[in-house]
Amino acid sequence: MHDFGKSWRPIRPPEASIKFAERVDELRSALLLRDPNIVAARSGAVYLTTGPGRGELHIPFWGNVCTLAWPELTGHDYVAKPLPDFQLALLFYHFLIADGIPVSGKWVSFADLPDGRVYSAAFQGYSGDELVKAFGLNLETFREACLSAGGTEAGLASASFVFQPLPRVPLMVTYWLGDEDFPSSCRILFDETASHYLPIDACAILGSMLVRRLHSPT
Repeated sequence: MHDFGKSWRPIRPPEASIKFAERVDELRSALLLRDPNIVAARSGAVYLTTGPGRGELHIPFWGNVCTLAWPELTGHDYVAKPLPDFQLALLFYHFLIADGIPVSGKWVSFADLPDGRVYSAAFQGYSGDELVKAFGLNLETFREACLSAGGTEAGLASASFVFQPLPRVPLMVTYWLGDEDFPSSCRILFDETASHYLPIDACAILGSMLVRRLHSPT
């Protein structure tokens, strides 16, 4: 059983991103003790050997492939831009925690994840509630934003979309359209296996990232 992320309590992004960045060197050292082929197999990444004791981990992140050199464990995105420390730390956590369990297809709330219940109100405040503030009764605008951000329709609630930030860590956003008397509501859901791939802090960061992508779809 892993213990990464257990020594400090989950906190709200962007503070969590800062804490991740502070731990990047510690996580890098821990990851170097692992076999990169096993790391890749468990996380859904691909490991390519480039020489004796050298290689590259390739992993899709929000639809674009990130490359991490082994053993340096420096990384860049698909346009060769260096990855910021907090994103490196998030990927390192993912590689360290991933155990290869199959995605279940069962969706649960942030509160239903291990260690998530105490912080679920805060998570809802900067995730689903923020999306309701942005879209309100404009369901079609919400749909367009989700499609533009790479979502796939899921056929639940008034509208729902699945996103794939990491190969084995899907997210679903569900939107219930309100009316003049009852406000709309929105929630971000996780596959019940999410804790096998990320600590709760990283799950919160992914949810926050999704909100930003829907505010500014690409």
